[in-house]
Amino acid sequence: MQITSSKPLHFSASPFTFESPKLSSMAATLILHRVSPLPLLRHHRPSPSLTINLPLRSPPSTTPLPRISMSYRSAVPATDRLISTASYALPFFNSLHYGRFLFTRLPILATALNPILPLIAAYRSIPYAAFVAFFALYLGVVRNPQFSRYVRFNAMQAVVLDVLLALPSLIQRVFGVPTRGVGFQVLEIGYSSLFVFSSVCFVYGLISCVLGKTPYLPFVAAAADRQL
Repeated sequence: MQITSSKPLHFSASPFTFESPKLSSMAATLILHRVSPLPLLRHHRPSPSLTINLPLRSPPSTTPLPRISMSYRSAVPATDRLISTASYALPFFNSLHYGRFLFTRLPILATALNPILPLIAAYRSIPYAAFVAFFALYLGVVRNPQFSRYVRFNAMQAVVLDVLLALPSLIQRVFGVPTRGVGFQVLEIGYSSLFVFSSVCFVYGLISCVLGKTPYLPFVAAAADRQL
């Protein structure tokens, strides 16, 4: 096949150089396509955007919640406090003889009892005052439903404590009283311990009842609660 052209082709000394302007532009385009490392740019259509409407959460409420308060124990009347306080005087007065050794060794303890000496003297001047006070407290207060549970519980604690403090005296009457040796030392320690225990229970019950609180005496509260 023979190609004829009206214009003769002229090649220059350098490669890929043509005298014809059309051929020169075509050759340059081919060379750029082969040499350029960048791929041909394609026109991409933008992908449609996806919109999701999420429901907005309402902010947490800052309204303060009402506080619930409950009073489990109402105020104790003054009469109930007075009767409960007087109940603990029974075991304390009946246990004063246990402090004879402490009063001898520590005279200041006897001086501390001077404010209540008139009451002690009046209590001991009544014949069988201990028995009368015991049954009056048990039958007139503990078993009387007209009194509140607060008064009855404190009176029952005083009754139980009085019974416990009377047991050593009953044992002493059966086995006798040692006068010397180790037996006498044990008797002295036992008497002093019983008096200290009785005094602590009296002071604790007295302060608690004055403040309108319920005292719980050790070894006594559980037994008193079961009797009510």
